[in-house]
Amino acid sequence: MTAASTAPREDPGSGSASLRPWPNWFRTLFMSDLWERFGFFGMQAILVLFAVAPRDEGGLGLAKADAAALFGAWIGLAFMLCLPGGWIADRLLGPRRTLLLGAAVTTAGHFALATPLLWLTPLALVLLAVGMGLYKPNHQALLNLMFKDNGRREAGISLIYVGIQVSALTSPLIAGFLGERVDWRLGFAVSGTAMLIGTVQVALARPQFEGVGEQPGRPLDADAARRVKRRSGTVAGILVLLLGGMAATGALTAGSGIALVGMASIIAPVLAYTVLYRSRELGPGDRRRLRSFLWIFLGSTLFWSLIAQDGSSLTLFAKHSTDRDVLGFEVPVSWLQSATPLFILVLAPVFAWLLLKHGGGRAGVPAKFSAGLLLTGVSFLIMALAAGLASGDDKVSPLWLLVVYLMHACGELIVAAVGIAAVADVLPRRFIAHMLGLLWLFAALGGGAGSGLVRLIDVIPEALYYLLLAVLALAVGGTLALRRHTVARGLAPEDAAPPATVKEGDPV
Repeated sequence: MTAASTAPREDPGSGSASLRPWPNWFRTLFMSDLWERFGFFGMQAILVLFAVAPRDEGGLGLAKADAAALFGAWIGLAFMLCLPGGWIADRLLGPRRTLLLGAAVTTAGHFALATPLLWLTPLALVLLAVGMGLYKPNHQALLNLMFKDNGRREAGISLIYVGIQVSALTSPLIAGFLGERVDWRLGFAVSGTAMLIGTVQVALARPQFEGVGEQPGRPLDADAARRVKRRSGTVAGILVLLLGGMAATGALTAGSGIALVGMASIIAPVLAYTVLYRSRELGPGDRRRLRSFLWIFLGSTLFWSLIAQDGSSLTLFAKHSTDRDVLGFEVPVSWLQSATPLFILVLAPVFAWLLLKHGGGRAGVPAKFSAGLLLTGVSFLIMALAAGLASGDDKVSPLWLLVVYLMHACGELIVAAVGIAAVADVLPRRFIAHMLGLLWLFAALGGGAGSGLVRLIDVIPEALYYLLLAVLALAVGGTLALRRHTVARGLAPEDAAPPATVKEGDPV
């Protein structure tokens, strides 16, 4: 059963920025992501604060740099696991069942984090990363499989950000307040409850997809399945021995765990991209498009390493360098993280309309992506100025952070929607979950890099740290803008890419 033969027709109103005209399957994916993101953003709002809180206050008692790096490493691990999550869907379970499994594992992770047993915290974070790795690429794979038109696909993904940001706006207010002012575990339990609702909803919605995504696109034969089991067992055994040895010698600490994730996040995307590029199932045109899409992969790496600063360095900046007193009430640090989702919530319908009107297919992908990177670069120029004004004991207005969060919201609406939608046209549809997993694996590289970069705050002035991030984003965004026509030609299908323009083996 193939997606092409079973995909339901899209409703005539699929271009609307309102949820009502969209089909039932779209509304289900909309709501399931609403609940999943509620749990994610609620946990994100308090994870770093929980990590730096002293043990006698129920926290982990980590140093500031270690807590910020922990968040970056966790994001990196979660994104890294999106590739095996996509592989499991493509070769074993199909996107819909893998999505459901991811939702269930994520629910277990949230509730494990909500227990008063601190030793369960590493296990809970691993469960959350595994669950996100199973859920995220397959939610996006189902969207891509159900949509046929690229413009509607981009608009639909952008509109889904409305639901996501309703969650992201409210969850820091609820989970953040309960975690900071009542009990950390209560804040995590709220996230688990939301994810449980989403899991039940996905389980009940099977008929709406009419068989699309029910089966793997490239199922394993018996010999391949045996090879996978053997290799998986070998890798698992090595990991058990490595981690067991580190634990026995006392070398398994928060710092060493973060370092291991960082190393893996660098090696994994390079290895995974190389293996896919050399696949015998790909033709010359597929490899040409995959080479050109490397610009998008690397741009995604940089973008998400910068956006991850919202939950780490910017959260700590809000805690220590921002005047949060409003009429005698000190605004909880976690509440400021509601700013980005609020801006996305307001702007998502506008961006959905713009992306639908100016879809542009492949030709617009590199230009839009560079615009998102340039916006993010300018935001860190603003942060560098704010950090300079907040040196010493001085504190700055939260308006500085609000402007930065606004620019991050605009960048995320562009980069996430365009990158996810563009994946569908690079390789044949049977690779779609694999490609989405690879996209998030490169985002994992950003998370791993971010967990290392954030340690520079203890070495160099904070203003210089943000300035370096700004220069990096502006340089990459500017280069991609200058090469947008070359990248667009490389992404074009065979009938739109004359051999004289782009040949197999040519540099992109």
